[in-house]
Amino acid sequence: MLPRVPLATAIVEGGETLELVSHGRDFIIMLGRNELMSSRMQYSEEQLADLTLDRLGRENARVLIGGYGMGFTLRAALARLGDGGQVVVAEIVPDILDWARGPMAHLTGDSLSDRRLTVKLGDVAALIDDAADGTAAPYDAILLDVDNGPDAIVRPENTRLYAFPGLRSAKAALKPEGIMAIWSAAPDPRFARRLEKAGFAVEERIVRARPNNKGPRHTIWFARRP
Repeated sequence: MLPRVPLATAIVEGGETLELVSHGRDFIIMLGRNELMSSRMQYSEEQLADLTLDRLGRENARVLIGGYGMGFTLRAALARLGDGGQVVVAEIVPDILDWARGPMAHLTGDSLSDRRLTVKLGDVAALIDDAADGTAAPYDAILLDVDNGPDAIVRPENTRLYAFPGLRSAKAALKPEGIMAIWSAAPDPRFARRLEKAGFAVEERIVRARPNNKGPRHTIWFARRP
């Protein structure tokens, strides 16, 4: 059995401690004994971008990604967007980006230096609020892979994103027919109903963690602003 080798730790502001470990050729970000993400199971994070852009149908979209993670959603979005596309990534833990440029550099490639990308260190909720009140330009799509989904376990403040105030702000931050897509480790019927009550047209998809239709089942909601 391959050992898990600790590589680095990071303290989440107002939250828990994350640990980066290697497992053979793979990397895992841990929260205690729980795997938050793994380089072995990236498919649903890629689908968060791919399925959203399929539905959006705009090659030069302006996209906000909440949470860099291991960069799978970012790289999928950059691969799909045209030269006029724009991606803003909000990451609240600076160490995550250090890991991307350090131990996981071969996964990251040149994505963090892509001219279409802007990285913002801070809470994605603040960027959503800026677009909602007109301080920043609105987005064609907002992709949220923050915490573990609506049932936040890393940082209690993340629950605001999924409550009515956060949903109303996200709706205002989108262009007409724009889409907010939310990744979750598990289904949440109450959250789906909350999206509808907030005025979104909602579609739910179950996506496996691996492209061979294996691994855990994850949930993605596509919430379109009418």
